[in-house]
Amino acid sequence: MSVTAAPNVDQQPYHLSEEQIRFFDDNGYVVLRNRITEPLLGRLQDAADRWIATGKAAGPGSADFQFAERANGRTMFRVDYLHDKGESASLDLLGSPEMLGIAESLAGPNFVPTYESMVFKDEGDGAAIDWHQDAVHPRRFRIFNVDLYLDASAQGQGALRVAPGSHTGKVDICQLEQEYGWDAPGVIHAEMQPGDILVHDVMVVHGSEAVTGNRLRRTIYYEFRAAEQILTEGPWDSRWVDQRLRLVPLALRQHRQTYPDVAGFVWNADERHRPVEMGDAETELRVVHTGHSPGSYCSAGDVPLPKSAD
Repeated sequence: MSVTAAPNVDQQPYHLSEEQIRFFDDNGYVVLRNRITEPLLGRLQDAADRWIATGKAAGPGSADFQFAERANGRTMFRVDYLHDKGESASLDLLGSPEMLGIAESLAGPNFVPTYESMVFKDEGDGAAIDWHQDAVHPRRFRIFNVDLYLDASAQGQGALRVAPGSHTGKVDICQLEQEYGWDAPGVIHAEMQPGDILVHDVMVVHGSEAVTGNRLRRTIYYEFRAAEQILTEGPWDSRWVDQRLRLVPLALRQHRQTYPDVAGFVWNADERHRPVEMGDAETELRVVHTGHSPGSYCSAGDVPLPKSAD
């Protein structure tokens, strides 16, 4: 891959170590323990409660609040485009050195925040998420999700299963399911605590089996890609990249305002990628997707997956 850890950028404590980057490249994931701490973690947990309450009150058919039919009825499971939902905590998270240090380490200084969502399994909703790859791409660049756990996730209680090393090419998901079910060789359970982050390559195979009587589990997902990757391979264009990059100065400013005594992230993007802010936060906070990179899973054909459907 052509993108390496923040070239020509001074290494900072918030960057990933060479060992962590090497582990990610070899295995397709890396776990960062206690990456997000109080008070931001608590603010995000409170914001998540309000997002869920708002979505449930709005009901199915409301923009950005996703529902599915379960055995026990229609259930809400996801919130998309977090930043315009009235909670500054999501921008604080995006603008934090803990988040952007990961982005720069893996995507380089011209990272683009491409998706933001919260996926959750409500109490008693232990539906399975079948094995899948989020997106399949030529692998000239790293594309990855940063998964912040707001609740504990344990083995036997629906913890995400990950197949280390499965990210290097497209996987025949049907064959995997038929041959091994949930017990493919080498699969690990990603047991997580609140504040832990799982960084996963969008091509690593992952999923979670059905459980009963589960507790609430909420996870925030931010996907990042290099601007160079998008402009070379799509599925978006330079205008969309510019619109998406406007989130970065907004997030950095929000984080400085909330945490004025905390050393912030130093943005090293090339000048050609630095956007001119519109001064219209309502528009800048929600830039929708005009297309998606297709994922891989077991069906009659591959179609774009809902991002970070873990």
